[in-house]
Amino acid sequence: MTFQRARSEEQRAVRRQAILETTSAMLDEMSVAEVTLNELSRRVGLAKTAVLRYFESREAILLDLMDDRTTTWLVELERELAHGVDLSGSAMQRAEQTADVLSRSLATQTVLCDLIGAQGGVLEHNVSVEVIRRHKRASLGNLAVMAGLVRRHLPEVGDRAELFCLHALFMAGTLSAYASPPPSLLAVYESEPALAVHHVDLRTALRLAIITSLVGVLPRS
Repeated sequence: MTFQRARSEEQRAVRRQAILETTSAMLDEMSVAEVTLNELSRRVGLAKTAVLRYFESREAILLDLMDDRTTTWLVELERELAHGVDLSGSAMQRAEQTADVLSRSLATQTVLCDLIGAQGGVLEHNVSVEVIRRHKRASLGNLAVMAGLVRRHLPEVGDRAELFCLHALFMAGTLSAYASPPPSLLAVYESEPALAVHHVDLRTALRLAIITSLVGVLPRS
């Protein structure tokens, strides 16, 4: 893919979208830590200096992509909760079903989990105040949507839904870092199975963490 210099806002929007789509494709092949501006610019067909005219840094690109992926995932989550939670069940039954759906859904979103895991320590650095402001506004909007979905199926959580959802996303980002160990660590687990207790199955670990957090915010009868 090669581009001529963008001369209109429409052309700039096309370039930005191409950069985001190329980065998204890269993340299907590699981790967030492995994405570099050099490789991105090569794949998108722009010089690195040209890429930086559309996004101020690698981190700014990844933050935008994280917001986009979260929005897309929430559309899928709405359908999954509608099919996976029986609204006629008790609060505890619905909490367990909600935890099942959330853990299963998040476990399939490996790229999103990787982005969330890198958010605080990496992605929110090397960006301007305006980029952070835009990202935080988008994050709060997505968090409100997620909390609304949880309240729709488990209204008992009330105004604690936002806090629960924030914790669920943080747990997904943290646990995902341990779900795909490097080859050297896998070799250790294979040679010394007793150490494999630290090998995390993302969906199983997420379900336990989510149901524990969710039950904690339910009102006591």
